[in-house]
Amino acid sequence: MQAPDGARDKASFVRAVQNFGQHNVHKRGHVDFIYLALRKMREYGVERDLAVYHLLLDVFPKEVFRPRSVFQKIFIHYPRQQECGIAVLEQMENYGLMPNKETEFLLIQIFGRKSYPMLKFVRMQLWFSRFKNINPFPVPRDLPQDPVDLARLGLRHMEPDLSARVTVYQMPSSKDSIDTADPTEPHIVGIQSPDQQAALARHNPARPIFVEGPFSLWLRNKCVYYHILRADLLPPEEREVEEIPEEWNLYYPMQLDLDYGRSGWDDYQFDINEVEEGPIFAMCMAGAHDQATLAKWIQGLQETNPALAQIPVVFRLAASTGELLASSGLEEPSPPPPEEQEEEEDDPQRQQRGQS
Repeated sequence: MQAPDGARDKASFVRAVQNFGQHNVHKRGHVDFIYLALRKMREYGVERDLAVYHLLLDVFPKEVFRPRSVFQKIFIHYPRQQECGIAVLEQMENYGLMPNKETEFLLIQIFGRKSYPMLKFVRMQLWFSRFKNINPFPVPRDLPQDPVDLARLGLRHMEPDLSARVTVYQMPSSKDSIDTADPTEPHIVGIQSPDQQAALARHNPARPIFVEGPFSLWLRNKCVYYHILRADLLPPEEREVEEIPEEWNLYYPMQLDLDYGRSGWDDYQFDINEVEEGPIFAMCMAGAHDQATLAKWIQGLQETNPALAQIPVVFRLAASTGELLASSGLEEPSPPPPEEQEEEEDDPQRQQRGQS
């Protein structure tokens, strides 16, 4: 499927579909043409355009594939054409497009009301309306292209504390800038809540803290990487157990006086897997994942956390994952590092301990 002028946009895609209908009056090969058009929609940027899907459904011949008898309704009438119609609806479903009345009119005109594409349409109408706003932490459909704005969105999406503050420690330098000494300075964006600042101020300076990462985070079809500043879990003898009065514990009451009849088969113990981890003091997203870049993040944290200057910082960095993945297609994390890079991670010189 090639546009006449070579441009890959919506106008070229629509022109190619219209040319097929004009030059092929009998619609021969329309199934193969629709499958090819479905595969090419992302290249032309029309995968989220409902009008283009209606244009593809309009390629089907009308009143030909409708069942005329009871036996044709029981058995799949024109199965290849019905599977092609279902493929169009499934791609609409994958991109979150809700079919409308025009879609219903086209499906009835092509396949009839007693058909599998029409059954798929009814199910999409039912479940899309129920699951459309079910996500309590929605991600915008159009993600920002700026890596700094995308990092802010990712950090806000992970941090449950609404009082947390997002700080841009370093903006990415422009390639055409002349004044900057390093023209490839990556961006550094961090987030920290007031509770995390208080926990870092109470941290014992004799115990080191660790910079770990990068860890992957998917925002729709984009993958970003973040790092955390954390500490190990304190020993049981050094922990301070905060006693919460029973009337304050609204989520997990200490005692329930419920007189329910129980038998010998009832299990009085709940199987709960609890994994205790150390505190996390801050998070950041950066354009590079090397120690020099993350050291600038630690230096920026010292302005709001003076106690950090007295705490040793250990960098536990995995293999570099490269720059921020910001292409429009679905991206996967980079493959595991080769053996040479793994040996460098085990080298004790890489995990330098210093006063930041």
